[in-house]
Amino acid sequence: VVLQRLREAERELVFDEFATRIDDIISGTMGQAEPGRGITLEVDRAEALLTPEEQVPTERYRRGQRSQVYVLEVNRSSRGTEIIVSRSHKNLLKRLFELEVPEVHNGIVEIRSIAREAGSRSKVAVLAMQEGVDPVGSCIGMRGNRIQNIVNELQGEKIDVVRWDRDLKRFITNALSPAEVVYVEADEKESSAVVVVPERQLSLAIGKDGQNARLAAKLTGWHLDIKSMAEWEALRAQIKIDPELEVEVEPEPEAELEVEAEEILE
Repeated sequence: VVLQRLREAERELVFDEFATRIDDIISGTMGQAEPGRGITLEVDRAEALLTPEEQVPTERYRRGQRSQVYVLEVNRSSRGTEIIVSRSHKNLLKRLFELEVPEVHNGIVEIRSIAREAGSRSKVAVLAMQEGVDPVGSCIGMRGNRIQNIVNELQGEKIDVVRWDRDLKRFITNALSPAEVVYVEADEKESSAVVVVPERQLSLAIGKDGQNARLAAKLTGWHLDIKSMAEWEALRAQIKIDPELEVEVEPEPEAELEVEAEEILE
């Protein structure tokens, strides 16, 4: 009975410890893979579960490998404390920035939005909360060492850090980098925008399989329709005034009087 109570007390301690770490990252050692259930990780005095849905398809997990994971849920189960973790959640990227970039951790640089396709590419929008601070440069670090540490932890995932801007057009322009943007026409009611880029930049703006445009749309929260200069000029040329909207201008009274006078004289 005493041993049973001790085990129950230990389970409660473990549960309370990890319940406070939800929405945080923890470090664990990859354990055995259970078919249909996922991979177990040894974390401190407990075990975490990395389910197939929360794994990154391009990553390879080896037994004994040390990895950082994002804590999604902490539940009580018959086995004890069940900790569900993720490697694909976008907040894993946010927490890694807080660990690697002191300015983000201290609140000098704020992460405003994240768009992530786990294992492939991500875009992060940042804003400086203090004048004179370069938010993008702070996140990249000297010679890119800060961002490289995050890329290494995510096993080579590409990360674009862009400047967040209150002006929507500038923010969309930044979100589509490295492509150049010539013109942005936004429709606030529909939350959509037409983005015009040079002909040679069209494929870069759209990206492989539309990835760059897709991530930029997620980052800004707007639907983006990307067009080349030639397409935009052709579209504008097709827009014509509706004949029903044309208004006939009546002649001024003085002009009518002059016409009548001329007729009388004749």
